[in-house]
Amino acid sequence: MSSIALDIASPAALPLPDRAALAHIPGHDGLPLIGDTLTFLADPLRFAEDKVARYGLVQRTYVLGIRSVALLGPEAIGHLLFDQAKLFSSAGGWEPLLGRLFPRGLMLLDFDEHRLHRRALSVAFKAEPLKAYLAALNGGIAARMARWRHGPAEFLFYPAIKQLTLDLAATSFLGEAMGEEVEAIKRAFIDMVAAATSVVRKPLPGTQMRRGVKGRAFIIGYFSRQAPIRRERGGSDIFAQLCRATHEDGSLMSVQEIADHMSFLMMAAHDTLTSSLSAFVHFLTTHPDWQEKLRGEIQGLGLAPGEPLPFERLGELGLTEMAFKESLRLIPPVVSLPRRATRAFEFGGYRIPAGTPVNTSIIFTHHMPEIWPEPRRFDPYRFSEEASRGRHRFAYAPFGGGAHMCLGLNFAYMQAKCFAYHLLASSRVSVEPGYRPRWQMTPIPKPRDGLKVQLAPLV
Repeated sequence: MSSIALDIASPAALPLPDRAALAHIPGHDGLPLIGDTLTFLADPLRFAEDKVARYGLVQRTYVLGIRSVALLGPEAIGHLLFDQAKLFSSAGGWEPLLGRLFPRGLMLLDFDEHRLHRRALSVAFKAEPLKAYLAALNGGIAARMARWRHGPAEFLFYPAIKQLTLDLAATSFLGEAMGEEVEAIKRAFIDMVAAATSVVRKPLPGTQMRRGVKGRAFIIGYFSRQAPIRRERGGSDIFAQLCRATHEDGSLMSVQEIADHMSFLMMAAHDTLTSSLSAFVHFLTTHPDWQEKLRGEIQGLGLAPGEPLPFERLGELGLTEMAFKESLRLIPPVVSLPRRATRAFEFGGYRIPAGTPVNTSIIFTHHMPEIWPEPRRFDPYRFSEEASRGRHRFAYAPFGGGAHMCLGLNFAYMQAKCFAYHLLASSRVSVEPGYRPRWQMTPIPKPRDGLKVQLAPLV
């Protein structure tokens, strides 16, 4: 086996470059031991913008205990994510952050192995299963809207939508409620996600990483117990689909594989959707003109009040999709994406050694003024066909790209349209004049104060 093939197969076997190996790349290490971790966690967009102003679009950084090279801008996104030469390992990039928490999830698999697992999992996200999921989503969202309308006029949207997305994930992914274990499952996922960017990276007693590792053990135990039952019982939900999914040789996935994939998919579907819908509602409350545009589009469907949104009519909600996309441009569910170089490469005039952790900032590219005029302004028309024509093809990447493009992309758009349909057809959502939530942007964006909204029924 050639050395290059070995590097591609085992990126973790490559030595991490020391400071001297990256000294030719502009940048600095920040504070002793923690580097620029606190600055990055406080505001990853400002962090990236300040670093670019000082060092340019290729720079070395030291964040979360990882000495890495940041490659910024749409060309960098294309180079890292649309990687036909197999230069960059997703597993090697995510392992320091997620290796203890979501090992063997799709993001922690590479190349041929990733392709085989992705193909097996993709059966759960084809058109026919999506139709079945939408039927369940319509019922679950409509019922929750009724509860919200009869509850307090003002409430915290983020915890409310987090509970709803967990319930919807249970319906779509498991085909049933989680029962008495629901609170423990929710707590486990919260601890696992929070541990991804904890400053202390080892599971020492009393640390967030320790709580995250315990949460993973609970979740894997839950899915491992359920997998044989669901394989026997069958069903149309995602869990049942995975329990019947086969590899190319016809063999079923192992119980451990199913548990690992379900853990990762549930996290991705639950937490990133919670973040995305919170951003979506935030921008609709601060831009009531756009809320009225979407309401008009929804009413234009001509459906009776309370009627489910048909799968065949999702494509008619073009303005809704544009507004959701613009929300994800401003507040993407994952602000940066890491990789690890399987062999030495050149970019932006710099030679970067094999084994180097590299990353690109999605949120920085989404705010580049030369691509997005007035980048902090909410303007869904940026995603009209005319405005999109000629834009750099890698300027927008909230769901990643290339081989690791989010498998549930269409599922996410479907849920967002279904949610908007049921919310805006029956209610008007607003906030107090002048109210602006502060956002915690890592590991997955969320409003620090829970996002206080007011819900009023349409008269």
